[in-house]
Amino acid sequence: MITIGTLFSTLFRSELVGTDEFGNNYYRAKRARRYGRQRRWVIYKGKDEATKVPPEWHAWLHHTVEEPLTEEAATAQPWQKGHEPNLSGTNEAYRPQGHEFKSGRHGPATGDYEAWSPDESSPSQAN
Repeated sequence: MITIGTLFSTLFRSELVGTDEFGNNYYRAKRARRYGRQRRWVIYKGKDEATKVPPEWHAWLHHTVEEPLTEEAATAQPWQKGHEPNLSGTNEAYRPQGHEFKSGRHGPATGDYEAWSPDESSPSQAN
């Protein structure tokens, strides 16, 4: 949720740097520096969720790079998956087989587990 202070700073004291594929807008302060660094921030499209920031913009926000990465650098390789926000707590979250929200049934035991049971020859009982 955007606050009055953030809205004021964004409208009057900042410049738009860019927008990502999710519609998030990235800004930097025109003049003010904090601790010797330029202030940078994001205004999210929709719900505020930090995991919606793609890696190239994350690097820029955290001063890892001076300028946002180019579209060419941000283009995923064929072997890379696209960026997705954290889906925990949503209907799209991963749920293994047997989870109560899926089928609710676990597969049969494989028989490769052997339970431990104490016997009379164990060192802790030999006194």
